[in-house]
Amino acid sequence: MGLAVETGMLADLIANDPEGAEWTRESLARVNEVLAENNLPQHNEPEHLPRMHNRAATLSYPYSFLHHLRRVFARVTNDPDWMPTPTPDGDDPAEDPILDEEMCMMSSHLLCHSDAEGFYLPIDFNDVMIDDKDQDRIPGGLLGSSYRLLEELVRIAPKLGIALDDGQLSDAEADKINKDSESEEGLWIEKTVWISLFEAARLSIEHKTAVCFA
Repeated sequence: MGLAVETGMLADLIANDPEGAEWTRESLARVNEVLAENNLPQHNEPEHLPRMHNRAATLSYPYSFLHHLRRVFARVTNDPDWMPTPTPDGDDPAEDPILDEEMCMMSSHLLCHSDAEGFYLPIDFNDVMIDDKDQDRIPGGLLGSSYRLLEELVRIAPKLGIALDDGQLSDAEADKINKDSESEEGLWIEKTVWISLFEAARLSIEHKTAVCFA
């Protein structure tokens, strides 16, 4: 079992899993109730999409991988001069005290999200959304914005040695990241997660489709 980062899930389910498509529609309808209560636009998930070019070589990985990137983001947020290093062997990145401290601030869309389920929506809102009325309406309990997620990934990129051009990732740099991931050396786990989330957020905004953790 592991985390899969998906975009365009409803369009895919309509073609391949009608029951799953209906569940997704119902789930997003409940999320839209929460959005309306917070005076935010509704999300209308596309039922048909063109072929999307995702440049991440790996779209699923162990749940624990996510915490490696979160640890780096939390530590850099806490101390901008800190230079990222891989999580020491034997340590659990999810138990990093700085990560716990930053998560409690509830200010980061990367940090404050379920590890295993839920959505990032292509809607521009600042605060991570929590449903105060009914915890069952938001899968995973926390709803993120694809715009905020992308901003945070752009901000952390230089610390991972990722070169962006005005926030844009070139094909050549994407290939480099994928090769770094394959090497299984240095910050390869963090880079694997970074490009999977960056590409998902980019496609989410471009095609107005949700990012889904599954």
